[in-house]
Amino acid sequence: MNAESTTLIDCPCQQQQADRYITFDGIDCDGNARRVMECIERNQEAAGAGRAFWDYFMAKRQPAHGLAPDDLFLVHSHLNQIRELFETTGDDEALELLLQLEEECC
Repeated sequence: MNAESTTLIDCPCQQQQADRYITFDGIDCDGNARRVMECIERNQEAAGAGRAFWDYFMAKRQPAHGLAPDDLFLVHSHLNQIRELFETTGDDEALELLLQLEEECC
């Protein structure tokens, strides 16, 4: 093995794991936020007494006046409520996606 190939193998730039503190390249923040919103839609029926909040939350995506916030902003603004929804409904896949989004993008 020559010195050039050793350098390429040891180079940190060859790592596949994204690191938001270096760059957001390779992190699909918008796509993951959209998927979290789909999980919220899937789980909001099971919210029970909290259903009024989720109706309000989903209405914020399409406001009657002004600009609509993007999904990442909405998720970031309501992380604790979303986490509670996923924990209450037992949606581990959605919870895992939320934690990933929080770590990588928020």
